[in-house]
Amino acid sequence: MRVYLLVLLISAGVTVLATPLARWIARRTNAVTPLRERDVHTVPTPRLGGLAMLVGLAVALLLASQMPFLEPVFATSNQAWAILGGATIVCLLGVADDIWDLDWITKLVGQILAAGFIAWQGVQLVTLPIAGTTIGSSRLSLILTVLVIVVAMNAVNWVDGLDGLAAGVIAIGGAAFFVYTYLLTTEASPGDYSDLATMVLAALVGACLGFLPHNFFPARIFMGDSGAMMLGLVVASTAIVVTGDIDAGTVSQREQFPAFLPIVLPFAVLLVPLVDVLVVVVRRVAAGKAPWAADNSHLHHRLMARGHSHRRTVVILYMWTFLVAFGAASLAVLPTTTVLVLLGVGVAIATFLSVVPLPVRRRRRRPPVPVP
Repeated sequence: MRVYLLVLLISAGVTVLATPLARWIARRTNAVTPLRERDVHTVPTPRLGGLAMLVGLAVALLLASQMPFLEPVFATSNQAWAILGGATIVCLLGVADDIWDLDWITKLVGQILAAGFIAWQGVQLVTLPIAGTTIGSSRLSLILTVLVIVVAMNAVNWVDGLDGLAAGVIAIGGAAFFVYTYLLTTEASPGDYSDLATMVLAALVGACLGFLPHNFFPARIFMGDSGAMMLGLVVASTAIVVTGDIDAGTVSQREQFPAFLPIVLPFAVLLVPLVDVLVVVVRRVAAGKAPWAADNSHLHHRLMARGHSHRRTVVILYMWTFLVAFGAASLAVLPTTTVLVLLGVGVAIATFLSVVPLPVRRRRRRPPVPVP
């Protein structure tokens, strides 16, 4: 565990230090988010934070490859470098979009190429961890892999609408998935705790935590498409890796469920972004609009319309992510009945806090001092 925490801290530290440089590059290249009617920020803000997170992720993985504890991860396959390569491709695609505002077809083609590169390097969805289900067709495996990764990228990109929202959601969900993969590894291979998914998730969570001090309300920089799409790709890739590592003969059915849940939803850690995508698309189609037409109908817009402040809206969505992600991960160590009871109580509290906004305590202004 200490080695994984070291990887997390390296990623976080590098990201913290690299973010001011990313902000400088954004200003120099005019990659700045203007003020639009649907936005909630009040000043033009740089948006190349994904570059800093990519640097944090890359440095953490490069140093991890030199750690004896994690040497088996890099000796047995090149999947870690495949994920980093795919993250680099999609991050550069996002940088181009943040600077030149690419059309949606160009972005989709780039996303498919990045996902296809990862699949070509061996990170493919070949099995489902329930009843040992195997995807028999290599073509179907490739299509499902690309589909899962592209959906995840766009889900995170869609939810990235408030300061600190996407980075915090992925940090919380990634932390839950990290705990689960670590527990899975310790039971499946007691003599060797090195694991690809656990290592990548540690680096990913670190990158998010390192970026949050610059991105939480009020944000000094946005992650932009370069960061949002990269986060979605890395989370999807680790979920796919986990399904390939599960051995139905050594892992209990209760532990298989949390790994299967991310593929069905498709990702438990992305439940909030995916629900946001579903609700927004249905609402736009019902109103006769194109599903990709930009507006202010996202979940965070709805919560703010109910009277929640910017910061409180983000915390509420953090809370929902925590419930779903850690609820799934807890199935590996707690009885199902206990998890359902705790989850039910948590959902009731989260629903109340989401529907009924608490009063906001406002600071009283001091009367101006008269000038003599």
